[in-house]
Amino acid sequence: MNDCSELFYIMENTLAEIQVSYNTNSRVKPIITSSHAAYELLQASWTAGTMELQEEFKVLLLNRANNVLGIYNMSRGGGGATVVDVKLLFAVALKCNATSIIISHNHPSGKLEPSSTDKEITKKIKSASEFLEVKLLDHIIVTKNGYYSFADNGIC
Repeated sequence: MNDCSELFYIMENTLAEIQVSYNTNSRVKPIITSSHAAYELLQASWTAGTMELQEEFKVLLLNRANNVLGIYNMSRGGGGATVVDVKLLFAVALKCNATSIIISHNHPSGKLEPSSTDKEITKKIKSASEFLEVKLLDHIIVTKNGYYSFADNGIC
């Protein structure tokens, strides 16, 4: 074998093949028509016993008609923070062919006001969403007793 054919042989037999696919097994796809509808769906996805224990970040994935494609449980952290990997968030959204997203996290403290970190990550995700043409519809802070919508408050 010459150098070129040897390289091709190595690449062909050792590199991982990347496949992209999406398949939904749900026939019922709720439609999100308001921040309250999104909150109710998101709150139901939280484990009641951990809502006030640790912070979690979730992404609600939607199609063009605002039908729910799914909820991605992105991260789980400690009592006051969790990590948000923006690249991973959009990798999931793009793989699911989502045209819009609603991001969400809980505040174990029960406080509804967004922190400066909450506003910062929202701005970062919004910027990426505009570039990738996946619309960020809202960022919802979920607590046991209520929610805060960035969109309803003119922040998103």
